[in-house]
Amino acid sequence: MDHLPIFLDVKGKKIIVDGGGTPAARRAERALNAGALVSVFCPNLSPEFDTLLMNANLSYFPRAPEQADFLDCVVAYGATENDARDAALYKMAKQANVLVNIADVTRYCDFITPSVVDRSPLVIAVSSGGNAPVIARILRARIEVMLPSAYGRLTKFVGGFRDAVMDKLKTTDQRRHFWENTIEGQVGDLFLAGDPEAASQRLLDDLDIATSASDTPQMGEVYLVGAGPGDPDLLTFKALRLMQRADVVLYDRLVSPEIMTLVRRDAERVNVGKAPQQHTMVQEDITQMMVDLAKQGKRVLRLKGGDPFIFGRGGEELEELAANAVPFQVIPGITAASGCASYAGIPLTHRDHAQSCVLITAHGKDGVLDLDWKTLINPSQTVVVYMGLSSLDILSEQFVKHGLDPATPAAVVDNGTRANQQVITGTISDIHQKVADSEIKGPALIIIGSVVTLRDDLRWFTETDSTDHAMTLQAQESL
Repeated sequence: MDHLPIFLDVKGKKIIVDGGGTPAARRAERALNAGALVSVFCPNLSPEFDTLLMNANLSYFPRAPEQADFLDCVVAYGATENDARDAALYKMAKQANVLVNIADVTRYCDFITPSVVDRSPLVIAVSSGGNAPVIARILRARIEVMLPSAYGRLTKFVGGFRDAVMDKLKTTDQRRHFWENTIEGQVGDLFLAGDPEAASQRLLDDLDIATSASDTPQMGEVYLVGAGPGDPDLLTFKALRLMQRADVVLYDRLVSPEIMTLVRRDAERVNVGKAPQQHTMVQEDITQMMVDLAKQGKRVLRLKGGDPFIFGRGGEELEELAANAVPFQVIPGITAASGCASYAGIPLTHRDHAQSCVLITAHGKDGVLDLDWKTLINPSQTVVVYMGLSSLDILSEQFVKHGLDPATPAAVVDNGTRANQQVITGTISDIHQKVADSEIKGPALIIIGSVVTLRDDLRWFTETDSTDHAMTLQAQESL
């Protein structure tokens, strides 16, 4: 983060705007809307100032600002597009210890001006750190469309009950849970439907219930969420919503750092990741922690790479939760087979190549490779192997030993869907050596079958059409 986001209270405080064109008018208008006392300096003002000049909080000076003008000033804007004048304004502002921003001159900026979505008192600021203001404006426009104006009124409505909630609910968690249930529940629905009286009564009723229950430990809930193979754009909307509600997050090593940034910032985070032969925490302890935290009234986010029910041991965890009467929700994620194959340009099924797809793991309950080779040796299907990188030599040997053609195409997708994705292709007989030579470390997915040959035809399209994912352009290396 290049800049610290801060909303500055400027009500009744002096702000200088140097300039008379459109940029200056926009800055003066925003400052006036925030309640500032605005002093505008410029010999000539554009017609955009005509309405602003009628504001009692605006003072106009048909000259350049002087050092004395900075007395009691808190912020100064320069928007003259005159280098010498901008430099003079910056120097005077610094001498007066005033924050200054010169339009489009980064070296003269103590702060940057974001694009703003105004649903007062709800305000959303979007910034590109000065690198690409157009992107910030595009995002602001999208938020404008998605965010109804009623949300500003809803913000003011719930703010009217803030003191009452603070008085009756004593802990931060109790208040946060109450407000989340209020805004996302029937109170919010009633208000947005145009019935503020019914919304007020329902809020007060809910507050009475929450107050009476505040002294009794309430059962929490567990969210079992599939985080997908790594690209945060593959998360579901429901996953994102619950990630923002959690009090505690138990996450695996396969959950990417980019996805972890989307978790509620003040949630407690516990790394329970497991790697081959290296367990941060054994499964039984993880499950027990989920039960214990839920019984403390916590909202527990169990965040897993891929999908919880596909080699994610989600079923085992839910069995224990159910046995302890702990409420839970399961949110599926895109499993590695689908995500990694798609980003690598390898379809898992195809009428001319594979009429079925089998997903297997190279690790059994006791770490023993025990597979139904007879079923797997089928030229008209695709086999996808999870957690097989360390056993790739044994896998290759056993496939050939049990009758698979040594020339059968195979691919290994390392760090699939991520910025550092690599794809190595070969045959079942030589893929192990190619991977060994590449020294990739995983996580990796193995794809076996003639569909791998389609990558040569399809990868260009999958890798260049996904303009949102620069990593797909990096998947052209090890062929």
